[in-house]
Amino acid sequence: MSIVFKAAVLVTLALLGNCQLSDSGQTSGREGFVVLIPGSSVQIEVRYFSSKNFVGEVIDGYQAPVIYLTLEAYEALRAVLGEAETLGLGIKVFDAYRPQQAVDHFVRWAEDLSDIRMKAQYYPKVEKQHLFRDGYIASRSGHSRGSTLDLTLFELETGKELDMGTAFDFFDKSSWSESEAVTVQQQSNRALLRMLMIQHGFRPLREEWWHFTLENEPYPETYFNFPVR
Repeated sequence: MSIVFKAAVLVTLALLGNCQLSDSGQTSGREGFVVLIPGSSVQIEVRYFSSKNFVGEVIDGYQAPVIYLTLEAYEALRAVLGEAETLGLGIKVFDAYRPQQAVDHFVRWAEDLSDIRMKAQYYPKVEKQHLFRDGYIASRSGHSRGSTLDLTLFELETGKELDMGTAFDFFDKSSWSESEAVTVQQQSNRALLRMLMIQHGFRPLREEWWHFTLENEPYPETYFNFPVR
């Protein structure tokens, strides 16, 4: 890994203007969300606004390749980025806020056992009928609360992602945060990401090396459903 010391470049963001978030069966109110804007040390790749995901199509609720997250999660992520940059690293975010309608899309897909077009790439060792049992798919996601995000690290000098051993959203025990099924270097890269996130207030998920939730999330009981646009 190349180590390049550079001055911190802050994540650019835009407030969503205190928009009214009201959906059937959900809490209504003015919520503080921000949009994460890519830059020299921040990359985004919104897989769910594409066919490059385990479903194989654009996911309901993703109307643009945009990353939303709560203001509190942004502030913590900014601290992560500042420390990562001193190591010559940036962050690449795949997903953060996820509408409930997207989660519902995942559930419908998981119930359709005939659709296995993406199995070889994303869940080669898992039978689709076991996705619920094994915890890969659920009817609620912490992402819908706005303070959970999926991300990795990349080298600022080359733009290359650190090798984490498995891809984002790969359903397998080798994707577990502390799996020993990957190389020592890959374990080290995962540990670095985990350390940076934990130090700045995020809680890792054991089963997914890329998944982190803000410990003191502002909406721990609210599952939002406004679209990403």
